[in-house]
Amino acid sequence: MLDCAIIGGGPAGLTAGLYATRGGLKNVTMFEMGMPGGQITQSSEIENYPGFFEHDKTGMDFMDTWQKQCFHFGLKHEMKKVERVTKTGEHFTLYLEGGEEIEALTVITCTGSTPKRAGFKGEDEFFGKGVSTCATCDGFFYKNKPVTVLGGGDTALEEAFYLSNICSDVYVVHRRDEFRAAPPTLDRVMRKDNIHLITDSVIEEAYGGVMGLDGVKIKNLKTNEITDMANTGLFVFVGHNVNNGVLKQEDGSFLCDMNDWGQVIVDLSMKTSIKGLFAAGDMRIQAPKQVVSAAGDGSVAALQVIAYIQELA
Repeated sequence: MLDCAIIGGGPAGLTAGLYATRGGLKNVTMFEMGMPGGQITQSSEIENYPGFFEHDKTGMDFMDTWQKQCFHFGLKHEMKKVERVTKTGEHFTLYLEGGEEIEALTVITCTGSTPKRAGFKGEDEFFGKGVSTCATCDGFFYKNKPVTVLGGGDTALEEAFYLSNICSDVYVVHRRDEFRAAPPTLDRVMRKDNIHLITDSVIEEAYGGVMGLDGVKIKNLKTNEITDMANTGLFVFVGHNVNNGVLKQEDGSFLCDMNDWGQVIVDLSMKTSIKGLFAAGDMRIQAPKQVVSAAGDGSVAALQVIAYIQELA
């Protein structure tokens, strides 16, 4: 019987493991199929994590020290896929790939979310080399330079507004003639002189060379006209897929309460609607999708796990 099972090995999961083990729990296992670290390991440079300001260090370098620190205090790492979590009485059962079952007193799910891809030519080739899904992470690299934003919802326009305070010009490309964003968000964007809305259009291609993105080709869906826009930053905001499969039960329902977008509903203590089950990081509601925030979630969840187990004793 595990004291705590942590599902997911990104910043939230690693921090949860650190706080749980250093806080006195002896039997804590993190389930992560690959090497821990999460999406941040794909970043070529880290600038916005407090205390980490080494320009020659990648996201992989950044997370390497996290792993060493967490494992030092006794966190175990199992490279096994958790297919489903259920609650049986006061305990949880983890069903692993291959038929293995493991019981745990508590569970912290930290499986994150994955940005949706738009599907244009060059998107995968230049992802992390000019194509980004995080303005807060990468916007500063384009200070006083023009950038393109793809998307028409609240996130796209909010991020465009954020970028407008850093970049010289922001070109927002949206496939429809009307935006799905809330009216106040759209109004704020339209009052910004350096935000330019390009409607009825899609990104046809992102192109560049060995140094990264050089520009994008924008196609007008009504006229089929192609506009070549030379800039080195393209931010894609077309939604996220929440990695919530481990919480889905055999009948198709979820183990705990979720919102309409498949995000886990938690309170400020990372507690779900099920006692002993916690969620942290990008899979929870209103997640900022930042490493520092995910780490904070993980620490809060672990401290709550310790308190919960103490109450059981």
